[in-house]
Amino acid sequence: MANQNLISLEQDERIEAAAARLSMDRREFLQFCAALATTLGLPQGADAAVAEAVATKKRPSVIWLHFQECTGCTESILRAEHPTLEKLILDVISLDYHETLFAAAGHQVEAARKTAMAENKGKYILVVEGAIPTKDGGVYCKIGGKTAIELLTECAADAAAVIAIGSCASWGGMPSTIPSIPGATSSPTGSSGVSQILGKPVVTIPGCPPNPYNFLSTVVHFLTFGALPAVDDKGRPKFAYSRLIHENCERRAHFDAGRFAMEFGDEGHRKGHCLYKLGCKGPETYANCSVIMFGDAGAGTWPVACGHPCIGCTEQGVGFQKPIHTVAKLKNIEPSAFLPRIVEEKGVGATLGSAAVLAAVAGAAAGAGAMVAKNLGLSYKAEQMEEAKKSGEKTEV
Repeated sequence: MANQNLISLEQDERIEAAAARLSMDRREFLQFCAALATTLGLPQGADAAVAEAVATKKRPSVIWLHFQECTGCTESILRAEHPTLEKLILDVISLDYHETLFAAAGHQVEAARKTAMAENKGKYILVVEGAIPTKDGGVYCKIGGKTAIELLTECAADAAAVIAIGSCASWGGMPSTIPSIPGATSSPTGSSGVSQILGKPVVTIPGCPPNPYNFLSTVVHFLTFGALPAVDDKGRPKFAYSRLIHENCERRAHFDAGRFAMEFGDEGHRKGHCLYKLGCKGPETYANCSVIMFGDAGAGTWPVACGHPCIGCTEQGVGFQKPIHTVAKLKNIEPSAFLPRIVEEKGVGATLGSAAVLAAVAGAAAGAGAMVAKNLGLSYKAEQMEEAKKSGEKTEV
């Protein structure tokens, strides 16, 4: 099936069965697979491989851990529409442990985690949401009597892949912010990202919250090819985090033309001008927010389109570290030299004091010029008289 054209699969019984599981008709299912392949930046023909994997391969077991977080990443997954949450966890993946979504609790849910790990040893996907506190032995986050460090280390040992979802799990996020207290060198609980705890690279899907389709596409890539997608030096999938937000922002044309909102509610802000001067971090943040947006609610469903600057939540060193309204550092992109500068310098009128000083200097210069001219004139007359005197002396001889 993987070598077939996607359209030719429309009549395949396995495709029909998979579409029925997802409550889609066959064409909608194929469109879903094609969209995933496109999101991943896969070559032509890969959409058929995606369709085959979703339709026929065993659903990967997913163990989802929660540590220091607000559950915003899970809330983002709850709002996915293609497929919806129940289709995702029942037909695309097998969500075998998730503290927020489980009906069970206590010993029952911990037993389910251990059973899923044993039955899928070396095959399950570990998803981590939230930062891991390391200060004082990690006592600031415990689940089932184990610290976050212990639980993460245990679950990662036999995982086929580890995915850190959200900025908190990716590098520490907001919990890792160092407070503005004299002498403070770390966050109150020493929060860290997953890779720092495990001591090895992991796939990171940062964002506060991240887009659910970036996570879904990563999982489907693993399901289809048995490997995680290509990542950058920070572990982020390149299909989602290889371009600056600024490059595909709908306000980019205003940036290039030098049209900026200077404050919230002014004329430029009301007209949809660029938010760079209000602190938009789009020019230094890598993510696909401006392309796929959020919530499947149509155009304008992301912060910049709604009128607020990007805070750079996917970029370590920017999100939760730079003040929200501090002007961003431009990466790779600057307006044309023929257009107004980002911060256009303006002249100021002369003060009375500076005008008086200038007048005094000008007067002194004029006086000095007159004296020089006078002295030059006198010098010339003296030379003529001297020459005339010498001529008379020669005549007498």
